[in-house]
Amino acid sequence: MDVSQLPLNALRAFEASARLGSFTRAGLELRVTQTAISHQVKALEETLGLTLFKRLPRGLALTDEAHALLPVLTDAFRRMSATLSQFEQGNFREILTIGVVGTFAIGWLLPRLNAFRQRHPHVDLRLKTNNNRADMLLDGLDVFIRFGDGAWHATEAVHLMEAPFAPVCAAPTAARLGRPGDLAGEELLRSYRQDEWAAWFRAAGVEPPPPARGFMFDSSRALVETAAQGAGVALVPVAMFAREIGEGRVVRPFDIEVPIGAYWLTWLKSREETPAMRAFRNWILEEAGRPPQR
Repeated sequence: MDVSQLPLNALRAFEASARLGSFTRAGLELRVTQTAISHQVKALEETLGLTLFKRLPRGLALTDEAHALLPVLTDAFRRMSATLSQFEQGNFREILTIGVVGTFAIGWLLPRLNAFRQRHPHVDLRLKTNNNRADMLLDGLDVFIRFGDGAWHATEAVHLMEAPFAPVCAAPTAARLGRPGDLAGEELLRSYRQDEWAAWFRAAGVEPPPPARGFMFDSSRALVETAAQGAGVALVPVAMFAREIGEGRVVRPFDIEVPIGAYWLTWLKSREETPAMRAFRNWILEEAGRPPQR
């Protein structure tokens, strides 16, 4: 099929509807009526000779054909938007969209970003923080700094730094902790990675207590804030909380650390590297004390 014969507005209507799961929400994003979106999608289906959506009472279900088409269009529209944005106000600027887990953003990256801006003033840096989970394609991320073991499907990963975990808590809580086994009597604040506390107890030479119950958090920063209020003990990558520890908001009752994972700079294997991506990769590797890559 000759792509030049496909109506651009209909392709945009389909992409927004599929991504948002609704003709109504797509209409709001594209600033047209729900009826107009529906008609454009129907016209596209007729042109292609296939069905893209199953119309349901409460939304839309994508067909197999729609699932195949959506990521291609999302990436194409994102690239067009990014390229056109480079020429705003008659000045060339290369946009770089970075996703980063919030703990790393606040604890390490943000204090250093001004150095990157000074070295690469032509790069328009856009930062999106998250809880370590993101869809790089649908979220429009060029690179994603995340925590883990470096193994993600269809993703390139470059090691930035290790991030050993250790307990932190409020000073009054620490005062009643004489040895690692005493932690079994405290409220152990948990993340969604449920094996972390067991790993730390084993590193401390203590039999892990039964799995904890209670609050679960998707952010190390929320864990530390809760611990600072005296509500329990948090197990976190302590290097990311040097300020909170230095100010005495939380303390380390024990020096024992356990390796849980590391921070990695990642990007999709299908993503063609841009000069801005390369500049950021080399800069952050230098800042992290890692050798730059070619």
